[in-house]
Amino acid sequence: MSLVEMRKPFVAIVGAGQVGATSAQRILEKGLSDVVLFDVVEGMPQGKALDLMEAAPIEGHDRRIVGTNDYRDIEGAEIVVVTAGLPRKPGMSREDLLSLNAKIISDVCSNVKKYAGQAKVMIVTNPLDIMTYLAYKILGFPDSRVFGMAGVLDAARMRFFIAERLGIVPREVEAVVLGGHGDLMVPVSSHLKASGKPVKAAMAAGELSQIEKRTQDGGAEIVALLKTGSAFYAPASSVCEMVKAILKDERKVLPACAYTRGEYGIRDIYFGVPAELGKNGVEKVIEISLEPEEKKGLLLSAEKVKQGVEELTRLGIL
Repeated sequence: MSLVEMRKPFVAIVGAGQVGATSAQRILEKGLSDVVLFDVVEGMPQGKALDLMEAAPIEGHDRRIVGTNDYRDIEGAEIVVVTAGLPRKPGMSREDLLSLNAKIISDVCSNVKKYAGQAKVMIVTNPLDIMTYLAYKILGFPDSRVFGMAGVLDAARMRFFIAERLGIVPREVEAVVLGGHGDLMVPVSSHLKASGKPVKAAMAAGELSQIEKRTQDGGAEIVALLKTGSAFYAPASSVCEMVKAILKDERKVLPACAYTRGEYGIRDIYFGVPAELGKNGVEKVIEISLEPEEKKGLLLSAEKVKQGVEELTRLGIL
């Protein structure tokens, strides 16, 4: 096929479903970069790319997007965002999702390694922490160039829930959510602030616990409401936030699924931690102070992620 020349740096998105296509929309409309949108389904990435380009005159940006079914077209990408995979469905077991998406991630990463060997790779596919570890093993890239998107999303959900409860705008809330994605996450309430003040001083402990629980179940709540899909607007905004930090070398500290080397007493897994993001990907992992119960929860979450990685071996995937 004849692919329009992408202006560098550009972003490749593998998976043109709801999360992938909406991530492309966010990136284009913020003027961050051109986008190559890949999917194995013929016509789908091309159709969504054309639709997005037809919106450009109205949105007022000059970025370009091209849809493709050929992995060769991701060559030269600065960042590859991997959203390909099956979404959670009601009644689907964790092992079912793990096995099915591991096969998809294995194929995707083999092609990314072949055609975009210098890229930074952001995994969005669930189960997030385990899929990011699998991608790291298959790609063979430095760990700084392989990371996952989860913590930005989890923190955003918590920020909204707190803002809703306190009657303030979400941007006035600061939140930190660490650990594994989903029910393994660890909201760090000691670092929660609303309008610059500790949230613990503005909210009863029971109410805060309910919000922490709702944050942990945030994805499942949307799955239950949609019935035939999963969240994509907030995940796409979270992808865009991380892409921006890297392309603009902001050295911004965001919660990300990053490789651990002993930080927080956790080693050799991909795990949700505060990470400084810049032109090299994960520039460094940041350690923040934790209360004893938060540290205990983090170590428990890490143990469960390790069990998931061991499951990859048991299933013969690693």
